[in-house]
Amino acid sequence: MSRPQLPTSYRLIPLLLALGSGFAATAQAQSLTDLYNAARSYDASFQSAKSQYDATLYKADQAQALLLPTVGLSASASQNNQEVLPRPGLPSGSNFSYNSQSATLGLSQPLYRPANLATYEQGKKQAALAQAQLSAAEQDLIVRVSQAYFDVLASADSLTFVKAQKAAVAEQLASAKRNFEVGTSTITDSREAQARYDLVVAQELAAENDLRVKSIALNQTVGLQNAAPKPLAAPVVLAPVEPADVEQWVSQSDVNNPGIKQLEVALDVAKLETKKAEAGHKPTLDLTGSYTASNSNGSSTGPTTYDTRANVAAVGLSFNLPLFAGFSAQNRIRETLSLEDKARTDLEATRRNVALGTRTAFFGLQTGQAQVKAYEAAEASTQSALDANKLGYQVGVRINIDVLNAQSQLFDTKAKLAKARYDVLVGGLKLRQAAGTLSASDLQPINEQLAK
Repeated sequence: MSRPQLPTSYRLIPLLLALGSGFAATAQAQSLTDLYNAARSYDASFQSAKSQYDATLYKADQAQALLLPTVGLSASASQNNQEVLPRPGLPSGSNFSYNSQSATLGLSQPLYRPANLATYEQGKKQAALAQAQLSAAEQDLIVRVSQAYFDVLASADSLTFVKAQKAAVAEQLASAKRNFEVGTSTITDSREAQARYDLVVAQELAAENDLRVKSIALNQTVGLQNAAPKPLAAPVVLAPVEPADVEQWVSQSDVNNPGIKQLEVALDVAKLETKKAEAGHKPTLDLTGSYTASNSNGSSTGPTTYDTRANVAAVGLSFNLPLFAGFSAQNRIRETLSLEDKARTDLEATRRNVALGTRTAFFGLQTGQAQVKAYEAAEASTQSALDANKLGYQVGVRINIDVLNAQSQLFDTKAKLAKARYDVLVGGLKLRQAAGTLSASDLQPINEQLAK
């Protein structure tokens, strides 16, 4: 028995897709760069890293003070009363009363203090460490914002495809009911279409909730109430991986990765800590100077008054040589050498992990690009399969469930294709993050692919 021709409302599907994919293409829509700039001034983790960076720079400046002179001023004033008691064979007792004031200006300049010099070098290393930590935080923010951005777009695409599938299934359900009423199909077609429609309704609810959750996450990351990311403009062209050699990426990561830089600094700091421990055996030499002005005035019960004034200037060298401290210096050296070995081992482990992570990101990006091409081919194939099934249903060689399955396969492929494209874009950023070369300028090529 031949099937009646289906209505032509399938033409509405492209319109639904266009309306859904353009949900963010409004006057208030933001580009990826816009949302990243908003996140820089809002994200708590990045702001914390910036504050830590500033604090570390100030701490590094403190270490320089150990090489500079120290100057201090002290002053004192006192009231003195003295009574001399009479003794046999001595004159009668006398009483003395006088005031005294003094002020001292002191200066000390380290001349030879190897421990202070090592501490100063450590301070400079800490500044480099702070820079690496800030760079890592900035790269992490770029990836987090980009991931949240494309998560929203992927979720919105999924909802759009589910809505389009719902419209198509609803049309198929209505057709099946009409055909059953006129006796050209069985009740099975209507029940199959109803079951598929109920399933799509459940999928639509899940997709709406997923979009809501992903939007909240993006808003929290960038500090906006209603962030609306711009979608990708069609046609989407994904740039190939450059350079195409994974070993070049690994070499870049060994030089630029912030995690490796931090542990390289940690190893240098550990070596300087060993120098500080070895300084426990060495002498120290300081240049010292002081100038003291003192004044006393008073009276006594005798005929003599006491008024004195003295100015004393002194310049000298202060030398100290440690001889024995209960083996504490020797044990401190052993401790720092062990910590130096630990820092060296931690650095090597991080280098291996970064190299592995870089290779994983590189091959994952290559696989993602291959998947995009495969999904593009699958999209064309599933579209052809759907057209063939619709035609077969019209002429009676296909049944209703065949059309429904073909519809479901097409929309599922479209959703996976869109997600694969977003994963490739984020994967490129993650590869640069692993290599340590990621910067805000890397967002610009992606920005240029967004809808205007």
